[in-house]
Amino acid sequence: MSNLFNAGQKKSWESNDNKFTFIDLFAGIGGFHMAFHRLGAECVFASEWDEDARKTYEANFKDISPSLFKEGIFAEDNNMFAGDIREVNEKDIPDFHVLTGGFPCQAFSQAGNKRGFDDTRGTLFFDVARIIKEKQPEAFFIENVRHLKNHDDGKTFETIKRVITEDLEYSFYPFIVKAKDHGLPQLRPRLFMIGFRDRRISFEPPESIPLKLNMSDVFGGDCEREIGFTIRVGGRGSGIDDRRNWDAYRVDDEVVTLTPKEGKKMMGFPADFKFPVSEAKAMKQLGNSVAVDAVEAFAAKVVGKLKKHYEIS
Repeated sequence: MSNLFNAGQKKSWESNDNKFTFIDLFAGIGGFHMAFHRLGAECVFASEWDEDARKTYEANFKDISPSLFKEGIFAEDNNMFAGDIREVNEKDIPDFHVLTGGFPCQAFSQAGNKRGFDDTRGTLFFDVARIIKEKQPEAFFIENVRHLKNHDDGKTFETIKRVITEDLEYSFYPFIVKAKDHGLPQLRPRLFMIGFRDRRISFEPPESIPLKLNMSDVFGGDCEREIGFTIRVGGRGSGIDDRRNWDAYRVDDEVVTLTPKEGKKMMGFPADFKFPVSEAKAMKQLGNSVAVDAVEAFAAKVVGKLKKHYEIS
């Protein structure tokens, strides 16, 4: 595939023929989509297998990215919002500038044997790699739990790094990122991995910023914690004195439980973000999502680097 940007030839970033584009893999409820949309980017393809997450995604992005749900060859209703990425032929994905996604972490059966792509077959990272290999995007921005760096004594992370830098020949910049360092009131440490097809592009993380709101702002009352617990998938209702507690808080001297209303604020989703599912499922979806403001801060740096490198106004 030819470079979507013509190096040295200035074009308007927002012109119809050169709209900044990305794809949203393992999309969940759209944290990456929300972050890149705020930067003026257009999502041209998305993939998510979980039916409940798909409902939430479509409810919130059908108006923002209507082409995802009206055109294409994927999914039962013939749109560009695919289900299981393993069933998608990478050649059928439209051209795009940046690949994004928070792929699940799985053990690599051959990790450490330096077999390149064969090390990752049967894992969902392999689908990320095969799409990058075929489509040759300008950059990627993928995310995972911070413990991926130490998974299987570090072999999984080293395999991912080796595939990206040696097999795909992209640069590789990993960072452990906390949501609280980008304005949101929870720790939520995550591993961000960013890389560029043109290895001459350097990348530095964005600077930390103060909290935009604290837990008292989240609840609208006096909360004993300034920064909240990391929102999780399981363990709801453990109780405020349980060491596993993450959703019970003391506000105005009363114990209250976190709901999607507060969870959206902690994750950086707008107040009008919709959950067409039960509260329990909504909380699970938030626990599986990315902190939008943290992603946006790094995405803005990626966009800025590409603009500067390709002299795009």
